[in-house]
Amino acid sequence: MTIHQTSGLDGVAAAVTALSHVDGEAGELVIAGSRVGDLASTTSFEGVVARLWSAAGAEERTESETRALLAQARMRAFERLESILPATDGLSIVDAFRAAVAAIGPWDGIPPEAMSVGAMPVLAAALVRRAAGKPAVAPDAKLGHAADTLRMLRGKPASEAEAKALGAYLVTVSDHGMNASTFAARVVASTQADLFMAVTAAYCALSGPLHGGAPGPVLDMLDSIGTSANIAPWVDAALARGERLMGFGHRIYKVRDPRADVLKGAVDSLGAGQTDLGFMAEVEIYAREALAKAKPGRRLDTNVEFYTAILLDALKIPRNAFTPIFAVGRSVGWTAHAIEQQRTGRLLRPTSVYAGTMPV
Repeated sequence: MTIHQTSGLDGVAAAVTALSHVDGEAGELVIAGSRVGDLASTTSFEGVVARLWSAAGAEERTESETRALLAQARMRAFERLESILPATDGLSIVDAFRAAVAAIGPWDGIPPEAMSVGAMPVLAAALVRRAAGKPAVAPDAKLGHAADTLRMLRGKPASEAEAKALGAYLVTVSDHGMNASTFAARVVASTQADLFMAVTAAYCALSGPLHGGAPGPVLDMLDSIGTSANIAPWVDAALARGERLMGFGHRIYKVRDPRADVLKGAVDSLGAGQTDLGFMAEVEIYAREALAKAKPGRRLDTNVEFYTAILLDALKIPRNAFTPIFAVGRSVGWTAHAIEQQRTGRLLRPTSVYAGTMPV
């Protein structure tokens, strides 16, 4: 048997999916049959959830049915907080969220995909508030997922514009092809382990700095630059030291990440009072120009993390909660891929190339 080794599995098709398609050369992302920009501007988070689950082969539900199901799941997850939170004592929010996600299990009458997705904002908000010395806030079943996420984080209702902006973010990050966390979910699901196990594995993969850890460092970079006058010297010095500019370049996209424009629009919708939009634009423009000069032949354009950081910061979400909030949106894709993978009935079992010594 001939084995072809591919570093990082680049170009290897690990699944046939109806969920999302990423074209890195064209800078296009299609989720459940629609371009990401169109989806974020026309469809609620619950609507996207319904479409992804349906495409994966789960029971078909309307947007309103999905909204009610997620609200019910949030309520049930809140009832479990008292037993879950002690297991997270002494952990950072990112690590505590991992332990909390692992503790979510089935609930009679609620499909596992709904319980997994519905629990995410409840767990994230409770951990953020506990870290600030505040009690958890119970969900409001009358609200949509995005609006209730912000309300549970803050302890007070979000504005319609804020809820809409977070909703656009959750839609935009809901799925993205065979990324590392989604692949982890599919591997676990292929063993016929339940969806809760698959989602836990996916979050563990997400927590790695090469996958879900960039939004926070983007803000650290912007804070370090500080002023418009310091953009050029700071960026030039960083590149001279061989450092990476956070928020630029992508493993898949060879042109501008289409999600960046969607999230830029969400930031713009919040208004200039929430963040210094002019300064952010100056950093983006200069960084792109400097990268083109410093690394000719490599197309290092703005990626989703740049405007993710700016948007979540504008929504007053703490930096140490960025990874769990990403999981609130991406959990939809994880559950959908797990369902789709389990329907194949096939265990994912790739080969490897042995590079060790052979016995004599």
